[in-house]
Amino acid sequence: MTLKKTTLTLIVLLVTFSFFAQSEKAKVIETTSKSAIEGHIYFLADDLLKGRETGTPENKIAASYLANTLRSYGVKPNPETGNYYQEVKLKRVSPPAEVKIEINGQNINNYAFVFPSQVNTSSDAIYLNYGMADDYIDKDLNGKVIIIKAGSAETKDTRAAFGLRNTKQKLAQEHGVTAIIELLNADENMWGFIDHNFNSSKLMIAENEDGTDNKNDDNQTTHIWVLDKNYEMANKLSTTKRIASKVVISDKKEEIVMSQNVIGVVEGTDPKLKDEFIIYSAHYDHVGIGTPDETGDTIYNGARDNAIGTTTVLSMAQNLAKYPTKRSALFILFTGEEKGLLGSEFYVENPVLPLNQMVYCFNSDNGGYNDTSLATIIGLPRTTAAQNIKDAAAAFGLTAIDDPAPEQGLFDRSDNVHFARKGIPAPTFSLGFTAFNGDVTKYYHRPGDEADNLDYDYLLKFFRAYVLSGRNIGNNPKTPVWTSGDKYEEASKTLYGN
Repeated sequence: MTLKKTTLTLIVLLVTFSFFAQSEKAKVIETTSKSAIEGHIYFLADDLLKGRETGTPENKIAASYLANTLRSYGVKPNPETGNYYQEVKLKRVSPPAEVKIEINGQNINNYAFVFPSQVNTSSDAIYLNYGMADDYIDKDLNGKVIIIKAGSAETKDTRAAFGLRNTKQKLAQEHGVTAIIELLNADENMWGFIDHNFNSSKLMIAENEDGTDNKNDDNQTTHIWVLDKNYEMANKLSTTKRIASKVVISDKKEEIVMSQNVIGVVEGTDPKLKDEFIIYSAHYDHVGIGTPDETGDTIYNGARDNAIGTTTVLSMAQNLAKYPTKRSALFILFTGEEKGLLGSEFYVENPVLPLNQMVYCFNSDNGGYNDTSLATIIGLPRTTAAQNIKDAAAAFGLTAIDDPAPEQGLFDRSDNVHFARKGIPAPTFSLGFTAFNGDVTKYYHRPGDEADNLDYDYLLKFFRAYVLSGRNIGNNPKTPVWTSGDKYEEASKTLYGN
C-alpha cells in the first residue's frame, strides 16, 4: 500500500510539473510571433532611422517607438517620471580645430586623439620605450613630451594599447609629462576604424540627475596615437640622441545633448518575491552613418546590433505584461552603449528603484551569429540561473553555451558590466556564435547589418528561449546569485548585505 501511494504521489508530481512546464512554454509561444519580431526589427533597422546614433533625432524616434510599444502592452511607466523615459544629459566634445604635430621637423598627419587636452609646446622629446613604470626609473620628465610604443613588451596589439591607456596616462601625470605621443603599428583597416572612432565627436555623461558633474577628461595629459607601420619611426627614434618636437592642440568644442533611456515596470504576483526585480535590458542605439561599403551604403542599420537585442526585451515585456512572474520586472532600453556604455553607466548611478532590489540583470546584446543551433550567453556559468537558461533554450531546440571567445572581453563590453560591478548578477544573452569571426565580423558595425538578411525562423526560437529563460528565473523560488568565487561576489555581498 505504501509503495502504491508513493508511486501515485510521484505520478501526480510529474504530471503537475509537466503541466506547469508546458503551461509556461505555451505562454511564451502565445505572445511571441515571427511577424511581431519582424515588425520591430524592420522598423528599428530602417534607413529612416539612419543608424540610431545617440543624440540624433532618429535616436529619439527609436526611443519614442519603444516607449509607445511598452505602453501598448500595458507595461507601467518609469515610477520616477510617470512616463517611459529617463532623461540622460550628455556632453558632446568635438575634436580641436587646430592640430600640429612635428617630430624632428617632420609633420605628422596620421594621428588619433586618445585624450585631446589643450597644449602648445615646442621642446625636446624623450623616447621612453613602452612608457611603462620601469621606463620612468631615474628619469626627469617634468614638462617633457614623451614618445612611446603602443602596448607593452608582452602585448602589442591595438586592444592592449587601448586597455593600457589609463595606466600610461596615470604614469605620465605622476611624472609631470606634458604630452604623450604613442606610436601604433596598425594595418589600414584598423587605422581606419581608429580614425573614425577617435577623431570624431565624442559623447560623455555631463551630469547626474542631482546636477553634480560627472567625471570627464579635462585634466588628462595630452595623449595622441600616431600611425607607425612596422614601427619604422620607433626603431629610428630609439637610437636618436636628440628629438625635437612641437605639439599644438587647440581647445575642444563642447555642447549639451539630451538622450533617453526607456524604462517600464511589471509588478510580480508573489506577495514576497515581487519585491525582487529582474532587469531585462538591451541598448537601442547604434553607430549611425559612417564610411561607405563597396556598394556605397553609408547607413549602419544595426539590425543585429542591437535591434535584435531590443526586440528581445520587447518580447519579454509583452509576455510579462500578460502573464507576470512571481518576481517583478524592470525593463531598461539604454541609449549611448556605442558611445561607451553611457546609458547604463548613468542608470546605475541614478536608479529609478533601489539597486539592492535588483536580483538579476538579463541583458541582451549582439554582434551577429554563425550557428543557428545555439544561444550564446556571455557569463552563463557565472550565475546560479545557468540551468534555468539552458532548460529554456533546450525547450525551443537550442543549446545554450558560454562565451566561446573570451579573448574579446565581451562580458565587459556591454551594458551588463555596470550592473555586475555593483554586484548584480548580469550575463548577456546573445545570438549563437562559435567564434568572433566569419558571419559575426562580416556584419558587426557594418552597413550590411540589415533586417532583410536575418534568419527569422532562428530568431523566433532565440526570442522564445530568452522569454522562457526570464520566466524560469522570475518564478524560481531561489534568488539567483553569482557563482561562488566570481570576481563580483564581494560587490554583491556589499549590495545585498549578506
